Amino acid sequence: MNKNWLLVAAGMFAVAWGGNEFTPLLVMYRSEGSFTPVVVDTFLFAYVIGIVPALLIGGPLSDRLGRRVLMVPAPLIAAAGSIVIALGADSAVLLFVGRILSGVALGIGMAVGGSWLKELSEPGAGARRAAMSLTGGFAIGAGVAGVLAQWAPWPTHLAYVVHVVMCLVVFSGIRRVSETIARQSNPGRLRDDLKILSAGHRRFLTVVLPVAPWVFGAASVAYAVLPALMTDHSGSAPIAFSALLGVVALGCGFTIQAVGRRIDTPSGARAVLVALGIIVVGMALAAVAADRLTVPLALLAAAVLGGGYGMALVSGLQEVQRIAGPKDLAGLTAVFYSITYLGFAVPAILAVLVQEFPGLVSYPVLFGIGSAVALVSLGWVAVRSRAHLPEGRVAARV
Repeated sequence: MNKNWLLVAAGMFAVAWGGNEFTPLLVMYRSEGSFTPVVVDTFLFAYVIGIVPALLIGGPLSDRLGRRVLMVPAPLIAAAGSIVIALGADSAVLLFVGRILSGVALGIGMAVGGSWLKELSEPGAGARRAAMSLTGGFAIGAGVAGVLAQWAPWPTHLAYVVHVVMCLVVFSGIRRVSETIARQSNPGRLRDDLKILSAGHRRFLTVVLPVAPWVFGAASVAYAVLPALMTDHSGSAPIAFSALLGVVALGCGFTIQAVGRRIDTPSGARAVLVALGIIVVGMALAAVAADRLTVPLALLAAAVLGGGYGMALVSGLQEVQRIAGPKDLAGLTAVFYSITYLGFAVPAILAVLVQEFPGLVSYPVLFGIGSAVALVSLGWVAVRSRAHLPEGRVAARV
């Protein structure tokens, strides 16, 4: 049996690790560095600048040049990101650049690595293996980085050194994997390949678009904003607690995806509605947790928000798979992921609002507003749940 897919999965795991190892360390950079909360939260969003173009261009480019030529360097790009971040513990510019490099590697891993893994796997196994590789990297990378930064020496360096070593080992293995598609001899214009016609489908605009930003909007509140608020209320290990919130959120998000596939139906937006309902509750719990600042409430809010993240992700992808045509699936999936990652702007936006209007807004108030906005999104999708179904789908009672 061909086991080359394991090497590609390891590459995806490594770039996902690099993408999320920084998140639990936000608490460290806030407390030990000279950065304001707004600047620190901007570091979190910075890697979206790398992810989005890598997602949108990587897939079509790999169709032309092959998977191998783009995916093999991805662990090295991820390692370069970790090296720059480790060297720039006190430099906003270096941290920003390092995060962008981490985003580029992750975007390539998602767009190109996912396709390569699918082509190396038996039918039906590729998507599951890709999801497990990415989610495992996100969760374990955050957990290990938080533990090392909290209790090991060299807190601003060691976690990144571990990641660099891992990337070098993965690179030595993935470079031995053979190509799965033939390089196109007359591919035409790249800009034509970047046109995703199904992104204008009315169901994508009215059902998928309202839920997409909530995917990482909910996740970022769980493992970026709440840990910052709990810094002085989580005992003697605030960085480890930040990592714990991330692991709890991602673990719940991973677990609920199996339920999401069973709730989903092609005749309505039932799974999307469930996702938004969970997020409404999660944001309300986050408001209470931000007001009370207790460990149990923070963990509960992170768990529910993580469930909302997972359900929103899987339900959105299921809708995308039904909407996209045969030639548009990879492209529309990349568009969906790109919109989901805009949710990482939420921490920076909230930090700016709190900083600029200290007497008017607070995190409990903003989370309450977020819950209300999620409720409006829920109502919007509910009205359109059975509208604009892809051709061949018949609306039935859900």
